[in-house]
Amino acid sequence: MNAVAAKRSYLRYSTVTVLWWPEMKSIRMLLVLPYLLTGICHAATTSDSTTAAQRWVAARFLGVNEPTPSAKSFLEARLKPNALVRDRIEGHPLLIVDQKFDNGIAMRSPGEIIVRLSASASSFQGTVGVDSNDLGYYANTGRGNVVASVEAGGRQLFESPVLHEGIKGIPFRVELGGAREITLRLKAVGERPSTYQAEWDQADWGDATITLADGSKLLLSSLPTSSLAQEYSLNPPFSFQFGDQLSADLLKKWPVDRKTRQMDDQRTEYTSVYQDPATHLVVRCVAVAYHDFPIVEWTVYFKNEGSKQTPILQDIKALDADFEGDAQGTMVLHHPRGSSDSANDYEPLEIALPAGAQEHFASVGGRGTDGEMPYFNLAAPGRGVIFALGWPGQWSLDLSRDQSAQVHVRGGQELTHFWLAPGEEVRTPLAVVQFWDGDWICGQNVWRQWMLAHNLPRSRGKLPAPFVSGGSSRYTIEMQFATEENQKKYIDQTLQDGIPINYWWMDAGWYPFTAGWWKTGTWDPDLKRFPNGLKAVADYAHAKNLKVILWFEPERVTQGSWLDQHHPEWLLGPDGKDKLLDLGNPEAWHWLADHVSSMIADTGIDVYRQDFNFPPLQIWRAHDAPDRQGITEIKHVEGYLAYFDELRRRFPNLLIDTCASGGRRNDLETLRRAVPLWRSDYPYKPISQQAETYGLSLWIPFYGTAINSLDPYIFRSQMTPALGFGLDHQQIEGQHPIAVHLLKQWRDIVDYFYANFIPLTPYSLESSTWMAWQWNRPEDGSGVIEVFRRENSPFTTAQFKLQGLDPAAHYSVKNLDSPASTEFTGKVLMQEGLAVTLQDQPASALLMYRKSAKK
Repeated sequence: MNAVAAKRSYLRYSTVTVLWWPEMKSIRMLLVLPYLLTGICHAATTSDSTTAAQRWVAARFLGVNEPTPSAKSFLEARLKPNALVRDRIEGHPLLIVDQKFDNGIAMRSPGEIIVRLSASASSFQGTVGVDSNDLGYYANTGRGNVVASVEAGGRQLFESPVLHEGIKGIPFRVELGGAREITLRLKAVGERPSTYQAEWDQADWGDATITLADGSKLLLSSLPTSSLAQEYSLNPPFSFQFGDQLSADLLKKWPVDRKTRQMDDQRTEYTSVYQDPATHLVVRCVAVAYHDFPIVEWTVYFKNEGSKQTPILQDIKALDADFEGDAQGTMVLHHPRGSSDSANDYEPLEIALPAGAQEHFASVGGRGTDGEMPYFNLAAPGRGVIFALGWPGQWSLDLSRDQSAQVHVRGGQELTHFWLAPGEEVRTPLAVVQFWDGDWICGQNVWRQWMLAHNLPRSRGKLPAPFVSGGSSRYTIEMQFATEENQKKYIDQTLQDGIPINYWWMDAGWYPFTAGWWKTGTWDPDLKRFPNGLKAVADYAHAKNLKVILWFEPERVTQGSWLDQHHPEWLLGPDGKDKLLDLGNPEAWHWLADHVSSMIADTGIDVYRQDFNFPPLQIWRAHDAPDRQGITEIKHVEGYLAYFDELRRRFPNLLIDTCASGGRRNDLETLRRAVPLWRSDYPYKPISQQAETYGLSLWIPFYGTAINSLDPYIFRSQMTPALGFGLDHQQIEGQHPIAVHLLKQWRDIVDYFYANFIPLTPYSLESSTWMAWQWNRPEDGSGVIEVFRRENSPFTTAQFKLQGLDPAAHYSVKNLDSPASTEFTGKVLMQEGLAVTLQDQPASALLMYRKSAKK
């Protein structure tokens, strides 16, 4: 299957119900959006996902299968393949004649479903009947001949009459008397002529609900298929070929030394060291398991501790593992696009994974999130797994599903085929696996909270605070026409206009160049424009209580620059084109670390901003001999990461910004050291900006872009945690109160960008739709809803069903454009929804809610 053709936008084709009613002189429309989520996530993790993660770590890194945990409730389906369906049939609610069911299971073939429960049950109830959705080639009207029954404890507790389409659903309730196993059976009856269509024999179990002995309710549609307690493979979760042998065979023969170290209260390190007795190749896997999240990560290192060159190492995969899905339920892979200077940057995609599916993914040109992002969420009903690669280079990943439920994943650096010299050591990409329960958005929010807790770089021990920066880039064409004098003038004007900026941003072009700012490779200020260096501007900003951001692009070197003239031996690439500063060269690396550190210290730089505006892959590969393919890339990536680490070591409070043509190095290893203050080179347009926030927020909690308008709809479309104010004094003259008001609204809501992110609409770039999402903070019962009505939407009102609230609690909801607030119960907000009316086209709304003390 072609991966590109198979992808589609997240819920782009979801069913939308439109209600309308006439009023005095107009027709007002209400857009009722579907349930996008099936679960509610309050905590970072659950017992099921925690247990799965612990058992997976024990099997993969300690080589032992821990005892099977106590049984969890699950379904065992004995039907035709893919014949068990939950809640929706091809996007349509379960339908028996004219009765719709939002919850339930459909048996799309005769057979049986065994419900295995973890606790005693007292009763089972629902409605059963043949589904009336007419979805096949031939009409099913009046067709189907089946009998449905329920058994428990060796007794039949319910049997329907003969059912066919058109017969109203049969309500039932049976007493279970403490049973922990129930069988739902569907039997075809009557004669079957040769022209009979087998798909007519099917049935729905609408609102199928079990009441447990303790009074709690359990929806059958929420239960996974098959047990959660499967045995995990004892093979390491990585692979390679050494000489003519595969690691799966070699590692069983090589001696292994395992060590465990408690890193802190929330992390344990597991180190497994394998050694080849013949060549003395050492394979060291360092894994870290998190106790506060169902997550484990690892990196593999290869070192030649022998006295001779090793045989060829090739096809190294940092991640090589099987994950158990759901043989009967739908399996879907959620995956974001990368950044490529396009309106659909970060678009959330979903790919259905039927039996036999195969998918291939790879970054483009050697930058880790160019074109594709190395983040994946494999979802089965009720549970799933996230896996990711951290590699600011060229990665690839292959995924295949067998004829049952098993999904095999292999990913790592795209090309590896090399020998190692005595003493030489290399590493793989970082690999991460996260288990989750609930729905896939629950899994995403566990990931987001892990990113905040353990990955987002800190300054002075704290997460980076949201901020507003000012700068002259849009008017001095980056810094090409910038001078010491006009920088001071722009700072003064911005502050005099009442714009509450925290940083002054100096971007590309502060150095000498010939044709334009892109002529990089000389990393000293242009003394003609900055006779006192950049320190004069930085000191002026600091005196105004502003911090300073300064741009660099050290890896790209152009002809005639200082590096090109003085150190051509440090550069890779063909003559006549931009070259690459080889960060795998120790001399080049030390010069860069020392030179930039000197500028940071002497100038007083608070944020070091690193760009990377060309693809390095072909340069890396052209530099490698046929038997050393992948080595130059590895050495460069190692040098790049070590360079960021060294800057942070020398300047512990320094914040690093990663750009790479706007978002093409947002891999996990980079994001542990830097934040993307410029998320995409496709900025400003409101629809694409809404879409970028929607897609990127599923994976990355801190990012930035710029504001270029005081129109509230456009301004709100561009709001991010790190905000660049891109309007100058003349543009906002006479509009200062509007600018201050909009920035105050941004300040009121911006801390919620660290909360749980919940989409309330499908992703879309269409101008005729609404887009909305919810930031939910369950710990204090508060949150924010951002709503956008686009310019061609025919609807004046949309109704959004919120998630993650307490049904019994009362919530005060306030539109930030209105002084009034309204009270709702959590149940109403989640089941009926919150109606938002926007008369203008386009228009937007910011709403805040908070749990009240009222009961």
